[in-house]
Amino acid sequence: MGPDDVTDLVGFLRSVDLTTAGLDAPTVRLWVDRDARGRITGSTGYELSPDGAHALVRSVAVAPSARRAGYGTALARHALAAAAAEGARRAWLFSRRSGGFWRTLGFVPADRDAMAAALDATHQVRLFTATGQLAHEVAWSRPLP
Repeated sequence: MGPDDVTDLVGFLRSVDLTTAGLDAPTVRLWVDRDARGRITGSTGYELSPDGAHALVRSVAVAPSARRAGYGTALARHALAAAAAEGARRAWLFSRRSGGFWRTLGFVPADRDAMAAALDATHQVRLFTATGQLAHEVAWSRPLP
């Protein structure tokens, strides 16, 4: 994803009700997929902890018109593989609505305070902590190969 994609990605993520904070930070790795008209149809990404051992998966989204074809799974697997290749040993994420989807990828419910401690320098964790939203989130985790 290039700098010109950030504005489009923010709009796309807002349309699917996902957090947009910190997308332009150099620590966030993001990918977008576009259709023939240039519209974003999917996105995926992660942000590493400062020690590189933990990855906060974020911005995994599929346009409503492209859902139910395994596209979301492919996007999520791409982010997980990239994080593992970069040295991360554990993946974490927040999800209040898509637990069933994340379970199919090996995620299990996790302690959100442990997650916040491991990823306290990431934009999303800092935002959720500062606004009090952390107490309302559901954390998920899985080891990375």
